[in-house]
Amino acid sequence: MAKISGVDIRPGNILEYEKGIWKVAKTQHTQPGKGGAFMQVEMKNLIDGRKTNVRFRSQDTIERVRLDTKDFQFLYAEGDDLVFMDVENYDQITLPSDLLGDAVAFLQDGMTVLLEMYDERPISVQLPEQVEATIVEADAVVRGQTASSSFKPAILDNGVRVMVPPHIESGTRIIVSVYDREYVGKAN
Repeated sequence: MAKISGVDIRPGNILEYEKGIWKVAKTQHTQPGKGGAFMQVEMKNLIDGRKTNVRFRSQDTIERVRLDTKDFQFLYAEGDDLVFMDVENYDQITLPSDLLGDAVAFLQDGMTVLLEMYDERPISVQLPEQVEATIVEADAVVRGQTASSSFKPAILDNGVRVMVPPHIESGTRIIVSVYDREYVGKAN
């Protein structure tokens, strides 16, 4: 583990704070007219899911945690649990689906994911940044709506609603950003 200054905290950092493991969601650097600069940090506890906002001054130091990562393959869902297989030794592990958050909708059979572990305990699952999905329902194009910035709603085969360009029709395979839930492009 390495100590970092309070103003060097960035979104995505994993920190040890008050005997817990926290993932930084948002940061805001503030330099008031009086007093020293500080970093307003929004964090989520990776063990129990609690959220908190903490103010770190520039002279504060905090432990930055390095997580062990390992590739796993998604096998199947079993109720609210998901079963993954270690791609190296074929061991299976069952995890609660809420560990993935909203990204669980994009999980596909056989998909390789990255498990982040702390003390041999899985605390988060990272899906690929982008996945392919098929549009099952798309609104018709509105005539005269030719502006390049106009998008229309579409429903993917996993039930997620995304905004797509007007020329995209039902049945088209597209690439979607998993964590932004945004259209990236047409799949080949």
